[in-house]
Amino acid sequence: MPNFEELVIGTVIASIIAFLINLILMPSFIRFLKLKGMVVNDNHKPNKPKVPRPAGPILLLSIVIGELILFFITGNLEIISILLTTSIAFIIGIIDDFRIMPGWFKPGALILASIPLIIFHIYDNELNVIFGSVFIPILYIPLILISIPLAGNTVNSIDVFNGVATGFMIITMFPIIISTFLFGDLEILMIELPFLAALLGFYMFHKYPSKIFPGDSGTLLMGAMYGALAIASKSEIIAIIALLPAIMNSFLFLSSVRKIVEHRELKSRPTILNEDYTLQASKDKNAPITLVRLILLDGKLSEREIVMKIYKLAAFSSSLGLITILLQFIISNG
Repeated sequence: MPNFEELVIGTVIASIIAFLINLILMPSFIRFLKLKGMVVNDNHKPNKPKVPRPAGPILLLSIVIGELILFFITGNLEIISILLTTSIAFIIGIIDDFRIMPGWFKPGALILASIPLIIFHIYDNELNVIFGSVFIPILYIPLILISIPLAGNTVNSIDVFNGVATGFMIITMFPIIISTFLFGDLEILMIELPFLAALLGFYMFHKYPSKIFPGDSGTLLMGAMYGALAIASKSEIIAIIALLPAIMNSFLFLSSVRKIVEHRELKSRPTILNEDYTLQASKDKNAPITLVRLILLDGKLSEREIVMKIYKLAAFSSSLGLITILLQFIISNG
């Protein structure tokens, strides 16, 4: 086992490489996608510019290379387990990027992405519930089978504007990292940092105005890896708190539509795009209720303004997660 200094140096190198792979390879990949005509309209901007999609392959490559560096240093099989979960989620997403799949496909298929976590037993039989822990060896496996599809589809559902999914993930990773630092173990913390670095590198291209969209392959792999890291670090409750705005968005959508459907299948849109390219909430009773529709109840906003409001919600929910971590720390040391 490497000493502490070697682990720190390895983590720094892995994180820098994960960041740089996005920074170096993404411009060429953007040109490649444009050349192949793999573009979609950015409907919230004048003239609806064509934006390449999906960025998932380069994002996955950056994560895999960064994490494999750590694996060769530590030999920790949890890294392989998390990478398998992330890769399966990516494959499910890339299928959906290129073929129109039914609404049940992503949540149903993401159950497969949960399997490596169970096989490698990266979870603890105790669920951390802040004021203590609950021993649930039988119930924990069903929880994993639910958690990865939930995390993947939650992140996918909030990918509605430039940079939102990636920025949201970056903000909500901080409570997980702090929780892992205080209550988890060093090797899980090491795994989290290259993932965060990869997200930061990709955000440089996904932020408003986006040069490339993540696609389902990008959002599903982000959500699945986030969920896997939350399980591995025993930070499940913290992750749920941090993700509350996105979870609420999914819940509102499903409760109003009352079935699992793709957004492209909707007949009524939750928002209306005005001539000045601001958005306002739809008054159609049949339109689904979403987080963005609720944000727009106070009046019309530009895309950039909506993005910033979602970031603020992510920061607020993450701060609630940090408060929860503080309570947990006080109780455990009281």
